[in-house]
Amino acid sequence: MKKKVLTFCVAALGAFTLSACSNASADGDVVAETANGDITKDEFYNKLVDQYGDAVLKEMLYDTVLSEEYPVSEEEVQAEIDKVKESYGDQFESALQQNGFKDEAQFKDFLKTQLQKEKATTQGVEVTDEEVKEYYENMKQEVQAQHILVEDEETANEVIEKLNNGGDFANLAKEYSTDSSSAENGGKLDYFSTGDMVYPFEQAAYNLEVGNISKPVQSDYGYHIIKVTDKREKEDNSSLGTFDEMKDQLKTELLNRQANPEELSDIMNNAEININNKDLKEKISF
Repeated sequence: MKKKVLTFCVAALGAFTLSACSNASADGDVVAETANGDITKDEFYNKLVDQYGDAVLKEMLYDTVLSEEYPVSEEEVQAEIDKVKESYGDQFESALQQNGFKDEAQFKDFLKTQLQKEKATTQGVEVTDEEVKEYYENMKQEVQAQHILVEDEETANEVIEKLNNGGDFANLAKEYSTDSSSAENGGKLDYFSTGDMVYPFEQAAYNLEVGNISKPVQSDYGYHIIKVTDKREKEDNSSLGTFDEMKDQLKTELLNRQANPEELSDIMNNAEININNKDLKEKISF
């Protein structure tokens, strides 16, 4: 949750400063006076719009478009607030300020929009209790593998055919793999754990027996052919909570790891949005 707060602090800061500008304008046209000249509310506002307007407007558009089809209850938002408070403890209020939120109410608005996005991108995704349990057990292990990354399925099948005919995995990685960081090393990867790799790759690797080779696995990077070379228990699992303690958290994590960001883009691009401000219109895309 901390990561989420930090990720969107710029948008939140923009919302805060624009709000501050609105409040200041009630006292007159001059926001600040100096010996060298005044700063008017219009100058101040235009500067804020230029720096933060696109981020703030984009978040407002998300909320407006998504609120009807993907409603988020007060209870859902409060549950997220409680998680953040538990994480930060006595530092919660200062953490809000440091991340650009003027108060808890503004942070709640932010969280509401994020939950709406999560619902939009995870619609149709189902996670069973068995999958959550398997994910929990995988967290106790590390996997070592080799992989060959190619751009298309046709090339992936070509590599698979050569492997089936006795081709050497390392040599084929050097010949075919587009992953420059591992290709010259025969596709060899360091030990990794859950969360270190994109989800389709991770899921395939953990489901393979040592020595076995996967079918082509599609991810955002292309098509992977994976060979698991070792599995081992982590040296220290003492910080891992019990399954019952982590079940809900892990289910949410699995949902989000299988989210489809393109779904959100499609929703927004089909929403008939008309931005009247030319400068902001040029900056905002979904």
